[in-house]
Amino acid sequence: MTLPAPTPRARAVVTGASSGIGAALAAALARRGHHLVLVARREDRLRDLAARLTAAHRVEAEVRACDLADRAARQALAAELAGREVAVLCNNAGFGTYGPLSAADPARELRQAELNAVAVLDLTLAVLPGMIERRAGAILVTGSAAGNQPGPRNTTYAATKAFANNFAESLHYELKGTGVGCTLLAPGPVRTGFADAAEVSRAAGLVPGPLWMPAERAAELAVRGLAKGRARVVPGGFAKAQTVGGRFGPRALVGPLLRRAYERAT
Repeated sequence: MTLPAPTPRARAVVTGASSGIGAALAAALARRGHHLVLVARREDRLRDLAARLTAAHRVEAEVRACDLADRAARQALAAELAGREVAVLCNNAGFGTYGPLSAADPARELRQAELNAVAVLDLTLAVLPGMIERRAGAILVTGSAAGNQPGPRNTTYAATKAFANNFAESLHYELKGTGVGCTLLAPGPVRTGFADAAEVSRAAGLVPGPLWMPAERAAELAVRGLAKGRARVVPGGFAKAQTVGGRFGPRALVGPLLRRAYERAT
């Protein structure tokens, strides 16, 4: 078991907590009695979630409105967390963009890289030394099945999620014997607000409705996997098939197929 027992001082930090998988992760941890630090840009949504979780589960839920793609804001949060007892860190915040990279907004692509990859590293570096010293802690990284395959017209997202996937699994094995665990959550299609945020609502139609997984189910499986010390959680049959195809399918076949699919949908 790598998920520490709840204590009055310890906190479970969830980034991207204002909606989707992040809100569901916060709820799953609150059900288990963990006091929370909820992080996202939208303070009103965080406060609403904090109030609901406190009322339902009698846990403390602190709110940190922070744009994790902003380096200065992120480093201020990291400095705070480095001085606190963080028992669980869920590196969940992220977004994607679709379309040809040559036509992309450079500032938005850089924000995506900061949030999906650099912020994961920054916050992990902030809390990991304390976890190692206490010999207790759990880190969850939300990667993606998309990080296992080429992503033409989804280039920055696929690349940053490849970083998140490999970072989490590498750290998992590095931490063996320390009392601290790291688990990768690598979902496929999950019902969240992500498709609209990614400007890809039409691309979402590539996947039939029954194959989409509810965010609550993905989050519950993630927390269970974290508690069991698993290296990787891939929720749902479609995500597992996507993972196998992405990891072991011939790139010369997978890349052109995905390019054609995304060109038709976006």
